[in-house]
Amino acid sequence: MALASSLVLATVAMPTSVALAAPSAGRGHAVDPQDAKLDFDSAVYTTITVTVDDRPVNVRWYKEICYVANPVAAAPQQPGGPGGGTTTIPNTACGYQSMNVFVPESAFGDQRAPVYFAVNNSGWMASYVKAGVTAGASYDSSTSNVGAALKAGYVFVDVANRSRGLVGADGSSPGKAPAAAVDAKAAVRYLRLNDAAMPGSAERIVVNGTSGGGALASILGASGNSAEYAPHLAAIGAAGIDDKGRSTLRDDVFAVNAYCPITDLGNADIAYEWLYNVLGTRDVTGSNPSPADAAAIAERFAAYERSLGLRNPDGTRLTAATLLDTVEKEVVRSAETYLEADPAHTIPPLGGTFEIASGGPGGPPTTKSYVNDWIDVDTATGKVRSVDMTRYLAFVATQATLKTTPAFDAVGVNGSTSSRTETNLFGPPTQAYLNYTEYGWNHNDVAGDGSGLDDTGLTWKQYTAKQSTTVDDQVHLINPMDFVGTRADTAPNWYVRHGTRDRDTAFTVSVNLDRALAADKQVTNLDYRLAWNQPHAGNYDVPEAMAWIADAVQKAGAPSASRRRR
Repeated sequence: MALASSLVLATVAMPTSVALAAPSAGRGHAVDPQDAKLDFDSAVYTTITVTVDDRPVNVRWYKEICYVANPVAAAPQQPGGPGGGTTTIPNTACGYQSMNVFVPESAFGDQRAPVYFAVNNSGWMASYVKAGVTAGASYDSSTSNVGAALKAGYVFVDVANRSRGLVGADGSSPGKAPAAAVDAKAAVRYLRLNDAAMPGSAERIVVNGTSGGGALASILGASGNSAEYAPHLAAIGAAGIDDKGRSTLRDDVFAVNAYCPITDLGNADIAYEWLYNVLGTRDVTGSNPSPADAAAIAERFAAYERSLGLRNPDGTRLTAATLLDTVEKEVVRSAETYLEADPAHTIPPLGGTFEIASGGPGGPPTTKSYVNDWIDVDTATGKVRSVDMTRYLAFVATQATLKTTPAFDAVGVNGSTSSRTETNLFGPPTQAYLNYTEYGWNHNDVAGDGSGLDDTGLTWKQYTAKQSTTVDDQVHLINPMDFVGTRADTAPNWYVRHGTRDRDTAFTVSVNLDRALAADKQVTNLDYRLAWNQPHAGNYDVPEAMAWIADAVQKAGAPSASRRRR
């Protein structure tokens, strides 16, 4: 459980769960000598010009700010991504713990402007520092979240972070969990340390991310000021950790804008197998290569879901027995919201076809037709008559092939050594991977990998019962479900979207996150929905999302007077 202290700064209403910085820290001149290394230099920037909606905008670019005092050195050659190979990085000293800060001219002297904090670690992969704003580029604010943020006068921040796949200068893997969450918190702390010296307000940080980035945004938003991260923050020289390991700064955020968040990894396999086996989806679509594994993993879901103690808005308990009906209602709400939003929006009739465009990075898009045999809509009223859940899930699994079994912790299981699942996010930096779920651990049969019953002689329960075990802590520290509803300072504003044809994670995962947030009294503004006919993607609804952010900012009022606490 998230733990924290309860000091309060008298002059401003602040979180009760964190000891706050001395006044000097708010001016960018820290008492802690280590924090002095992290002072922001407002004079060091490059002015670039971009075009937003056909109008020129001057932008100050504060380039590759290292947000920690003790960055972890990276090897110059890093994995090259899905296409394989390697890529050379120029900034080996701090390229995975830096951020690019872009300030549009309307915010040059504005210390109240929101900060749009973009994390970029899809698939929970390490994210090398990037520049989301480039000189001479043109942006359409109706389709580009970058352009929309600049047009709104927000400070745009691209944040790099360590995570899985990162190769350290010493050949180790320094991106193991909870590195990504720790780095994101360190970046927030840097902004808080230098709030008075930097444009924008650290009290108005809006975290945006998709997939693994959506998960990172979610854990950052859920676990504000938790003392559990202090040792990890201290190790990298994050701002606001004194020589006794106490926090003198905050890392809670104002809002979360998350798309298809890959969260709750410790239970993601059981959620996935339950959803795609309860109605026989794997069998129907011919994607059940390991039926015994799938059935055994799915069997664990009911107990897990019951343990959460969640409820739907109507007060009914959220259990394995009610979840399919809950997902169906969310699909209906998604379709009807889509139809209501624009008279031009249509959904094909039964027997009609969905025309779906797809294509990988760098390749030409392809369009395929899929018969609508699952949703019946009354075009006159814009209401859904019925949804056939068996056929709906088959549609989801047909337009994008289902993942392997297990879906998220497959390395080492049934002899697999080439799976790209999240298994390598866990374990010590000296080890390539470590199974992090009970099923993956107990069914690891790759001799000599250091993971599983076969190498340790211990079952998962025996292994995690040992005081020295850290993999269970790693899973915990990147799971927002473990912090929502606790004494951690959860963000008050949440905008979460999960596409209705996203097969990358179970719909139950985002539903659970939504219901948990709804039960947290700290969350005062929650906008969750399955996004109609969207795949595993994000930022496809820029006008809607940016309007939501603007409304949240407007309702919160002046940054210095907006802190909510119990």
